[in-house]
Amino acid sequence: MEKAKEIVNRMTLKEKASLCSGQDFWRLQGVEKAGLPSIMATDGPHGLRKTIKGTDHIGVTASLPSTCFPTSVTTACSWDPHLLEEIGKAIGSECKSEGVSILLGPGMNIKRSPLCGRNFEYISEDPYLTGKMAAGMIRGIQSMGIGATMKHFVANNKEGFRLVSDSIVDQRALQEIYLTGFEMALNEGQPWVVMAAYNKVNGTYCCENRYLMTEVLREKWGFSGIIVSDWGATDHRIRALNAGLDVEMPSTYGEQDRRIYRGVKKGRVLENTLNETAERIVDILIKAKNNADENATYDKETHHRLARKAARESYVLLKNDEDLLPLDTGRSTAIIGDMAKNPRYQGLGSSMLHPTFLENTLDEMEKQGWNVSFAPGYTWNSDEVEEEKIKEASTLAAGCEAAVVFVGLPEKYEAENLDRKHMKMPASHQRLIQEVAKANPNTVVVLAGGAPVEMPWINEVKAVVNGYLGGQAGASAMLEILCGKANPCGKLAETYPVALKDNPTYNYFVCIDPKIVQYRESVYVGYRFYDTASKEVLFPFGHGLSYTKFSYENLRLSCDKMKDNERLVVRMTVRNIGDRPGKEVVQVYVRDTDTTVFRPEKELKGFEKVHLDPGEAKELEFVLDFRAFAYYNTALDNWHVESGFFEILIGASSRDMRLQGRVYVESSEPDAPVPYDLETASEYHHLKNEPFRVSDAAFQAIYGSPVSATKKEKVEEFTLNSTMDDMQHTLIGKAILWKVKRESLKMPEGELNEGMQNALDAMVKESPIRTLNMASKGDVSLLTIRGLVQLANKEYLEGLRTLLIAARRKRD
Repeated sequence: MEKAKEIVNRMTLKEKASLCSGQDFWRLQGVEKAGLPSIMATDGPHGLRKTIKGTDHIGVTASLPSTCFPTSVTTACSWDPHLLEEIGKAIGSECKSEGVSILLGPGMNIKRSPLCGRNFEYISEDPYLTGKMAAGMIRGIQSMGIGATMKHFVANNKEGFRLVSDSIVDQRALQEIYLTGFEMALNEGQPWVVMAAYNKVNGTYCCENRYLMTEVLREKWGFSGIIVSDWGATDHRIRALNAGLDVEMPSTYGEQDRRIYRGVKKGRVLENTLNETAERIVDILIKAKNNADENATYDKETHHRLARKAARESYVLLKNDEDLLPLDTGRSTAIIGDMAKNPRYQGLGSSMLHPTFLENTLDEMEKQGWNVSFAPGYTWNSDEVEEEKIKEASTLAAGCEAAVVFVGLPEKYEAENLDRKHMKMPASHQRLIQEVAKANPNTVVVLAGGAPVEMPWINEVKAVVNGYLGGQAGASAMLEILCGKANPCGKLAETYPVALKDNPTYNYFVCIDPKIVQYRESVYVGYRFYDTASKEVLFPFGHGLSYTKFSYENLRLSCDKMKDNERLVVRMTVRNIGDRPGKEVVQVYVRDTDTTVFRPEKELKGFEKVHLDPGEAKELEFVLDFRAFAYYNTALDNWHVESGFFEILIGASSRDMRLQGRVYVESSEPDAPVPYDLETASEYHHLKNEPFRVSDAAFQAIYGSPVSATKKEKVEEFTLNSTMDDMQHTLIGKAILWKVKRESLKMPEGELNEGMQNALDAMVKESPIRTLNMASKGDVSLLTIRGLVQLANKEYLEGLRTLLIAARRKRD
């Protein structure tokens, strides 16, 4: 940082201000006189997406070919941070070969609801697993001298109205669920960059949230890298700079730089604040320059094989009655479902890549000599139930010894900018499964998609393999699982509820006012809710079967009584008692049996993936420290352990405990106050096995401020944060919508499929009008937009005056 300080000391005020926004859509500003060129940041997180046209952040336009690894929803199921490190290293090498200095990944938002349209980019419903896996990815990327980016910081758990939505989260849930993964990944991975999210948290935009960016991220956690905005997320540049945001992306083509310059001159920003920001940015520029290599290359075939390994290690065997799997490749097998020919292998949005290779199941089966016949069963981009295709598929299945049905979520069902409305697969897919299962009792279902689905047909089939989104080599990896060449070893990183109504966010994911999101479930996210409420689930968190069996033995704790500042060493033995080599993920959970505050029934605090040959046993060791037993006490504004007994649970999933021990932990603060009134918050102490609801009073008791069921208020006055949904009935709004739609029609024919069009329509409708500046690449200035807003508010003279000033500045 000393070199960065020297460079900044020689810069003018205008030069320092210019560092605070991008040079263009993808590049951070350089310092030419110091020999520091601009550097490029591009999308991840499961591969490099370097766009050809240069200004697309939603995945609409083409990108350079790169390895499409399985998406994060898939690799999370490997429960293997070392594998994530390998993938990160490979992606980092591709970045280096293409002159990219910063990868925008990993995505770390918690899967609060299965409806979030971008869940395929995220890791888990659990913060501990999220933190560990993200740290592995960060270490891998940065081992190649490429900066990794933790995103989206924080509580960005919904795509609808994401640029203007307000996440109302109680402090305890914020700390325990939504911040913990970021904290772990920062400590263990040391990323160069953190990306501030679009949304507000408790009334303040993340990009203007001093508490999150400065008090938590920098002062509490010691983060020394740069904080960048998500693309178009910055509302008020001066407030953002004072709160700790370093770089606004993309470029505002000098407009915000001038605002910062004037802010310093007028005392709204301390020059020392700008200096510190500039020093952090210059430090990253120095790192990037020192690690650049114009001659860097990578081996596409090697990375393709790694992509196959990643998929193979991550696929989850959900069900295998009568040991139907693995299949004999010599048996006659009906391959059914258009997804076997047209694979769903990645998500839709800014992470969408152009793969270097792409496999499909049918081609791979032909290469391997399978005895198969094929029927599509449905049209991949249609929901329509096609009776003739289903009849053809059923007839084919009836004449074979086994049937494998490839189904899932079509691309248009989940996307960036577009949340799901339900958990159902298309009716055509569901009907196909049921009819094929009637025709052939040996039916296997292979699922593709980025999030949980309801399975009303689950008892009609013998086996289910969850492939999620397997990347470019996912087809051959799936065949290795189906034929037994590989033993499945993935474990779910999220719970599969029986139905959407079972999820605790069912009544709160979309409120009457879609811009207000109340996190009334507090810490009860995912299995923390289902297990505490004793809710029946389809498949529990951590679940995954194998073609072999494992026994858990000989649990030993280093003590039966300890102080909260001491460490507990947990040892156990896991043994392969089957006849195949295999891998098991041993999971460690902690349960507070004597708590006075409400806590989840159990929480994940450790795990390890281990390979075992038949008959082989290995001893594993886990170390549990203060945080493994603590909850966040809002009265102390710190982590706190209550004195009492804790159970140490070792299992193969959150619902499959194999070993159990107990330890007494003595608190270093036994007289700490209880953070809230227990009687008022009693609804959180006694969860009911029914659709989750919490009263205003109970949520207010833990949130600490008045809350009420939200209502969509009539917009009285438009602002820069008004959306096109707000303004669509005004003359100005109609004119802008017409212009935007006209521009979208200029895209080459075939470049927008139905899913892309739906996502683009949602983005236009739900984005604030200020993002016209980004969409136009600065051609429409923020001052021009302010004038348009004044006209929409019927302030005609002021609006015209503002537009004239904006036009004059543009000419100058």
